[in-house]
Parts: sequence; C-alpha cells; structure tokens
Amino acid sequence: MVMSVETDVLRVLADPLRARIVTLLAGEALCTCHLVEETGARQTNISNHLRVLKDAGLVETEPCGRFTYYRLRPEALDALAGRLGELAGAARAARADDRKRPCT
Repeated sequence: MVMSVETDVLRVLADPLRARIVTLLAGEALCTCHLVEETGARQTNISNHLRVLKDAGLVETEPCGRFTYYRLRPEALDALAGRLGELAGAARAARADDRKRPCT
C-alpha cells in the first residue's frame, strides 16, 4: 500500500501548475519571476505553489541577493519512483501468477 507521505506527494504533483513547475525545475534552478514568465500564472499563485512543493520536500531554496531560486530535489522524486517501481513489480508478479482473491 502507498504510504501517507507518498500519497501526499502524489496529491501535490497532481495539480497541473505544480506539475509544470516541477518539470521546469527539473531543467534548471529558477526564481519566481522566471516561473511567472514561463507559466503565465500570477506571482502570488506561483509563490503559493512553491510553498506547497517545498513543504512536501520536493524543492529547496537558494538565496541569491534579493531573489530566491528554487531547485528540484531529485532524491525526493527517486524515493517516490522507487516505491512506484515496487508497486509495478508486485503487479507484474500478481499478473504472472494469475493471483486473484476468490469471491465468497
């Protein structure tokens, strides 16, 4: 079963704008102004989504003068990918063994 932390991360990533932000941050560290330019979203909206991503442990911050850059934490995604890989492996094994619970 998917653990609560993983469920929370999946819920965070399910939002289309947050998913777009994560995709952009996968390529490079960006500040809020870059993300506003890339997404067309308002600065306050981007800031709120970045806070959610940071609280979920998916991004980290790097102060740079009066700006703050955001960087994706690959280890957070690695943990989720590993767990999803485990679930996929279990599903393959269940399919190969034709495992199904009998009805009563």
